[in-house]
Amino acid sequence: MSTYKLISSDSHIIESPDLWEKRIDPKFKDRAPRLVREGDNDQWYCDGMVFGGVGVNQQAGLRFEEPENLTLEGSMETVPVGGLDPHAHVKDMDLDGVAGGVLYPSQGLTLFRVPASDVLSAAFRAYNDYVAEFCKPSPHRLKGIAMINVDDVEDGLRELERAAKMGLAGAMISIRPFLRYDHPAYQRFWAAAQDLDMPLSLHTGTMRWSPGTDVGGLVLQNAFDFPTRDHDVRQCINAMIFSGVFERYPKLKIGAVEFEISWAPYFLRRMDEFYTQRAMGVRGRRFKGGALPSDFFRQNIFISFQEDDLGIQLRGHVGVENLLWGSDYPHAESTFPRSREILERILQDVPEEEKAKIAGENAARLYHFN
Repeated sequence: MSTYKLISSDSHIIESPDLWEKRIDPKFKDRAPRLVREGDNDQWYCDGMVFGGVGVNQQAGLRFEEPENLTLEGSMETVPVGGLDPHAHVKDMDLDGVAGGVLYPSQGLTLFRVPASDVLSAAFRAYNDYVAEFCKPSPHRLKGIAMINVDDVEDGLRELERAAKMGLAGAMISIRPFLRYDHPAYQRFWAAAQDLDMPLSLHTGTMRWSPGTDVGGLVLQNAFDFPTRDHDVRQCINAMIFSGVFERYPKLKIGAVEFEISWAPYFLRRMDEFYTQRAMGVRGRRFKGGALPSDFFRQNIFISFQEDDLGIQLRGHVGVENLLWGSDYPHAESTFPRSREILERILQDVPEEEKAKIAGENAARLYHFN
């Protein structure tokens, strides 16, 4: 078995039931996220709407032992302690053979869908305080990711700067914003992320709007949406590349998180074909130095994946340096507690040097793990 170190570029914490009650700006307390017991299950509400349940966010390992018991429903009583306590989180990392973890929210992913922008920003600020504290006991092993609302770009910029001062390692923005990422309004935000060395993540599930559905929709509605979710991240990256964001900010890093890899090689080819063969579509604009859209992707985009063996076979088209493994602990689809076993299988035909990069070295470089 290989001896490379594992660093999960996509792990999660579970937000404590009293997180927002204790931390949100008092003027938003009546509209803040809160946990409500409904029968045997817990539901998260915010500003009058349901935005998430507890089930699939806390069933790590069940897919291997009792997959028939996986459920969308659940309660806080069954949440693994490692989702709520940083010391227990590190113990579970040790059990799984993981040296470091990049921490995203759980309910915070679907919190992005709350329409009221002022409530959302206040909730994000409270969460960012919480995750910064969560990482403090083990800063060399836990790296927190801030949530940023960019409805008001200047307000988002201020929160990005505050997150960096708190020691958070990066930030996440919506994969389906109200204002597309090719808009000039974002320029100061991109510049700040570059200058602060704060990678920006586009994590699955973080839509600001969802046409024709809601977060409490039927299981089949969610299933219809999920297999095509990489459409959103492609839209975001495409807008940024073709509007010249990465020409202006060459050190800016943007991540596609929890979309796997296989979509990317074809996407790169399509962007280059459009750019070279359909000049009318880009009004004749050309990047400096003969660069292609795929060059900016390989320079500025990283991909966090879990179990995409097909994507690993196609890794040369994307660039090994851009691929970061993640366990998704403690969510239901997590590789915990068999992460090394699963990664060994996926990477079995990959050279050892590349294995080490994908399993941990790329994440260590991006997020400054010691």
